[in-house]
Amino acid sequence: MEQRVHTVLGSGEHRYRVVENWAKLPESWQLTDVASVAVDSKDRVYVFNRGDHPMIVFDRDGNFLKSWGEGLFARAHGLHVDADDNLYCTDDGDHTVRKSSTDGKVLLTIGLPHKPALYMSGEPFHRCTHTALSPSGEIYVSDGYGNARVHKFAPDGKLIASWGEPGSDPGQFNIVHNIATDADGFVYVADRENHRVQVFDGNGRYETQWNNLHRPCALCCCGGRRPTFIIGELGPGMAVNLKVPNLGPRLTIVDAKGKRIARLGGEDGPGLETGKFLAPHGIALDSRGDIYVGEVGVTNWKTSFPDSEMPAEVRRHRCLQKLEKIAG
Repeated sequence: MEQRVHTVLGSGEHRYRVVENWAKLPESWQLTDVASVAVDSKDRVYVFNRGDHPMIVFDRDGNFLKSWGEGLFARAHGLHVDADDNLYCTDDGDHTVRKSSTDGKVLLTIGLPHKPALYMSGEPFHRCTHTALSPSGEIYVSDGYGNARVHKFAPDGKLIASWGEPGSDPGQFNIVHNIATDADGFVYVADRENHRVQVFDGNGRYETQWNNLHRPCALCCCGGRRPTFIIGELGPGMAVNLKVPNLGPRLTIVDAKGKRIARLGGEDGPGLETGKFLAPHGIALDSRGDIYVGEVGVTNWKTSFPDSEMPAEVRRHRCLQKLEKIAG
């Protein structure tokens, strides 16, 4: 009997087996772009995507459970799940954050649907991108494409504070694309086009920054008092460096000080081959340490492959990948 060979990424304690075609979609369904992904306390995987069914839910084996959000969301972008399994859905198409139950009931809306703040005004929101929670439940929102700000809200949605402005100095941003927090209340911001992650205290005071990244796009804090972080790097976006090696797309794992401890993929650019990435945009972990990677391969296709037609398999299979952690 022929033994199947699995593709393995990473090294040492950070080795992962690529699970091919993990998501078992209903017939004729497709994901289009998976902007973000989250995992709840029961290891159910929530896939926030830009297709006809914005929120698709799977079990950890990839079996389809349900979908919701049809007609509600304009353009999926960010997804975060809290300790009570509430979902924070960031929609950059209608400039809102919606807190929802696991079956799609909207519990809180922050922002006015389809009424953006003025471009670069600093007021919430103009194409907000993601959320994170403080240890005491305050809501941080990265904002985003049409602003250069982080906003802090009370749990009931009342604005507490904002910080940031356009630029490249400490505390300034050039596409605030993702945000995460740790158990000590520090705030980590993926400052995508400045090629860095900036670190702040819970009130927005600049602490430090992590460099040696290329267009950090996804950001996941892996918990605990000494957390590690997984950063999804989008890869080159300009013709001049499109074919340059070692720029991604890839996943980079760093410690709590930003020191790189592992890197998954990205040596020779994007691709459809197993073990390669197209455009990592959202990352989540389950209770066993397996990584789920949402990719915006459809949106990013013409950037990465300007002279190639996009295969149908990108929509059905390559906008979501599972990397299974190898024990030991």
